[in-house]
Amino acid sequence: MKAESLSVPGVIAGQLETSLDAYLALGDRLASLNPGLVVTCARGSSDNAATYFKYLVEIGLGLPVASIGPSVSSVYGAHWKLEGTPVIAISQSGGSDDLKLFMQAVTGAGALGISLTNDVASPLAKASHTVLPMAAGPELAVAATKTFIASLVALAAIVAGWSKDPALAEALRALPGDLDRALGCDWSPALERFSRPGNVFVTARGPALGIASEAALKFKETCLIRAEAFSAAEMIHGPLALSGPSLTALAFLTDEAGREGVENGVLRLRETGSTVFTVDHEKTGAHVLPCVKTAHRLLDPIAQILSFYRFVEELSVSLGLNPDAPQHLNKVTVTR
Repeated sequence: MKAESLSVPGVIAGQLETSLDAYLALGDRLASLNPGLVVTCARGSSDNAATYFKYLVEIGLGLPVASIGPSVSSVYGAHWKLEGTPVIAISQSGGSDDLKLFMQAVTGAGALGISLTNDVASPLAKASHTVLPMAAGPELAVAATKTFIASLVALAAIVAGWSKDPALAEALRALPGDLDRALGCDWSPALERFSRPGNVFVTARGPALGIASEAALKFKETCLIRAEAFSAAEMIHGPLALSGPSLTALAFLTDEAGREGVENGVLRLRETGSTVFTVDHEKTGAHVLPCVKTAHRLLDPIAQILSFYRFVEELSVSLGLNPDAPQHLNKVTVTR
């Protein structure tokens, strides 16, 4: 996991060199189709990447994005009404039966089937009309790092092509340098608290919400920490009842419209006595973890999650665990 996290800047540089044009071209094609809906299908880290994509599309294009569970096809045998609808399935391996069966069902119903995968010869890829490579190279650690970030980059590039946003496309080209700097962000001041964290909340809003969900997942699988991710807005509706001195929270702050809501949520948590660490490029302090500001605000969460990966891998090792091979887990999870 450490080696793969450290390889991310180079991996993304190679991905952009070989695949950026294909991502932008798909975005341009989707713009010409002008659909009224986009569907995503994924599990685990890939579903967290889909959440990032959802906010980019809904905020930037005003187009609804629906996440559909693959079991609706593979287990329940639903008959779809998706004629002409783009359906994007995201999977590091592309090897799970449920995703393949879902893709076969929706393409059979007239949807435009698109897969984003690190294995372009996988069953999922073969069931799709269009295959986009993550181009991350082999990933050996069970916990996804470079493939997750490659997914985010590909999805952001699709949106750049779709929205005709040259600034976002140019920022993507500069991203490997930003990611290299993100590896140098020092989060060691949080190690002691997260070694005995009690309950853990991870919070964010908008484009960073998928990153918060990914961080909570990595706390679980690499550190055996029971962490839950919430939108800062949802957190104060009910989960706040669990807060107090025994709670540790991690809040991702980005330079966009949702920032104030996250800051308000952080304030509410601190009022209950919770310990809250904020990931922020604007402020400094005892509980502020530094991050990199990229050339485009929509890409800031990508740099933030790479800094988190370096931190959570170090935390896992400090706890005497093996982040490369979490207990009970396999690299390819086959579900139905």
